Amino acid sequence: MLDGEDGRAGSARPLPSLDGGAGGAGPVPWSATSEVRSEKRSGAFDRDVDERRLAWVYLSRVVQGPCAALSSLIGSVGVCEAARAVREHELPEVLRGPTAARREMDMAAADLAQMRQLGGRVITPDDDEWPGWRMLGLDQLDSERDREGAVPLVLWARGPLSLQAASERAVAVVGSRCSSGYGVQVASEIAGDLAGRGWTIVSGAAFGIDAAAHRAALAVGGPTVAVLACGVDRPYPAQHDRLLSAIAATGLVLSEYPPGTSAQKHRFLARNRLIATLGDGVLVVEAGLRSGARNTVKWARRLGRPAMAVPGPVGSASSVGCHRMIREGEALLVTRAEDVIDEAGPLRLPVTDDTIDPAAHLRGAEADVYAALPAIGSRLPLDLAHQSGLDVATVRAVLPGLELADLVGCDSDGWFRTRGKRSTRGGPSSTGL
Repeated sequence: MLDGEDGRAGSARPLPSLDGGAGGAGPVPWSATSEVRSEKRSGAFDRDVDERRLAWVYLSRVVQGPCAALSSLIGSVGVCEAARAVREHELPEVLRGPTAARREMDMAAADLAQMRQLGGRVITPDDDEWPGWRMLGLDQLDSERDREGAVPLVLWARGPLSLQAASERAVAVVGSRCSSGYGVQVASEIAGDLAGRGWTIVSGAAFGIDAAAHRAALAVGGPTVAVLACGVDRPYPAQHDRLLSAIAATGLVLSEYPPGTSAQKHRFLARNRLIATLGDGVLVVEAGLRSGARNTVKWARRLGRPAMAVPGPVGSASSVGCHRMIREGEALLVTRAEDVIDEAGPLRLPVTDDTIDPAAHLRGAEADVYAALPAIGSRLPLDLAHQSGLDVATVRAVLPGLELADLVGCDSDGWFRTRGKRSTRGGPSSTGL
């Protein structure tokens, strides 16, 4: 029998009801775990943390996905007591079915060991990395209406990025798996520009638009997060093994499903809510009439996130879904990264900053070219001309002066900003021209 949440052994406490009635006060907000983090980390506290982590991991494998009733129980009695109740089958009727098949399958220690072997980790609501403010939207949903909308119990992760930091400024980019060349080009341009400006690109690593968005972010050295509908040890689709490895090397591969879990249709629908949750908005680039991207937009709207769609050629079957969402007011029409930032970007109030802008003195074409350079990544003169509205000859004439002022540098990938950056790139190279 597991100890109670206060660390004392004893008999099981009676479980409250899950409706917030006479049996209990209802779910405790997820932010209540901050009290645990603030306690002094003694040896006894370390053991309690380990016990809680094992309980979270055990329950994650038992239900394998969102379970509003279990989340409510954890909020009422604590994760360790909830794990004990599941093991001993002392549960309200609503939880007996969802936990019956795997309640005797306690693989928590083995799961944690496997994640360590994969170079990954488990992120629980007890951890500082947990994006609690992002999850508040899911916590507010009506569990009767949105049965798949519960807060995930834990998140299994591979990659060096902090999830909390990565989700501070993020945009979800989704769309058709059977994308056209037009769709791939537009998705790559917008996602690359957003990532170059420090926005995290969140997507599902699927064929088509998802993959184009991830690759664009990787190409400019920007952050990207892939949310899977299976265990993080199983690349899905299998053909994206190398792509997912590249994301795990610099970004984050994420799932609410424990290792070994296979991809199934209902898990993709549940996965879509996490993609919408982790972004400040959802951008759809190409979507057929029955595209799963519309499901992600549905979650965005219920969470209060802006939904955006890129229009395509009027006769394109790949863009019918985008056109319908725009026409019916489900999504806003956008065509470039600036449009996305206008809708998804937070209100920024002026603050006192002692840092001197090294480019504040620039005027005219020099200012336009410098502004067209991304915060992260490089651009070729042709791209800079397109972004700034100047002709290529003017851009090429301006760049050497900016380089002499130590504001920009150049390598085989193009031109990049240098001031305020810890760059390891090489010196000037004529290939950038």
